[in-house]
Amino acid sequence: MSQTITILNGPNLNLLGQREPDIYGITTLADIKDMCKSAAEKQGLNINFVQTNHEGELVDLVQQSADSVGLIINAGAYTHTSVALHDALKSLTIPIIEVHLSNIYAREPFRHHSYISPLARGIICGLGAQGYVLAIEAITAGR
Repeated sequence: MSQTITILNGPNLNLLGQREPDIYGITTLADIKDMCKSAAEKQGLNINFVQTNHEGELVDLVQQSADSVGLIINAGAYTHTSVALHDALKSLTIPIIEVHLSNIYAREPFRHHSYISPLARGIICGLGAQGYVLAIEAITAGR
């Protein structure tokens, strides 16, 4: 097993800091990556931090994360729509933490269902970028 935490980000997260700052804040994805790198280094770990707008690529990345210490995933809209992503996550034996910047349960009803949640060790939502750091702490607490 590698000493790497895989952190996957789905569609439109590349627009953080610009897109709907009233919901997602002004922190950019690059800022979040820096926060995650710092938090992981404190635990003696590396990160593999990736963003994609493509569902199939996200599925491939999930499959490739099998040798990681754990997986943190913010699948964006695919959280609520992707059975393919659910099936890929189901194949993993590593801890999975689902992260959302906003509180998906305080938003539109279609966002209340997650295909990821049943497979996740935990879910962190509504805490903004800090949720990623908390997810790293959750994964490393179990080592």
